[in-house]
Amino acid sequence: MNVIPTDLPGVLIVEPKVFGDDRGFFMELFNAKRYTDAGIPGSFVQDNYSRSARGTLRGLHFQEPQAQGKLVQVLTGTVYDVAVDVRRGSPTFGKWTAVELSAENRRQLWVPAGFAHGFCVVSESADFHYKCTAFYSPETERGIAWNDPDLAIPWPVKEPLLSPKDAKAPRLKDAPVLPAYP
Repeated sequence: MNVIPTDLPGVLIVEPKVFGDDRGFFMELFNAKRYTDAGIPGSFVQDNYSRSARGTLRGLHFQEPQAQGKLVQVLTGTVYDVAVDVRRGSPTFGKWTAVELSAENRRQLWVPAGFAHGFCVVSESADFHYKCTAFYSPETERGIAWNDPDLAIPWPVKEPLLSPKDAKAPRLKDAPVLPAYP
């Protein structure tokens, strides 16, 4: 597999090896030894799967406490995927990185604990899979406004389909709870 660092330390793009022929293809979605060797720590405790329609924007989500690292990928369709450093005191606090994840490019994105994560569906629909290093905790789930002007993320839609919770998420500067930088 090929691992590509992003401009945010710890956030990694993973390109698994794909073996294909006339019958189709095979690839490992996860191998604990290879991923640990590549700098993706974690014992994953929960896998999640979602399907979303074009224009759906989910995020920007994180948990604090009980922070989650997430290994995310798209199984069908295409998304614009974003990670934002929300760790108070981090040298990259408020910085973000984005990558296109699709069934065609088969890329994965490692989003470490302490980063908010979100994605927007740019295809007709998208099936999204992610492995988490901590269990989902509704009591500690947090969010940041997708359209925070201080972040200035160039989302590929002007009026996304949002959950009520995402529609009222605070700006980063107004977030009542954020993780601390180590």
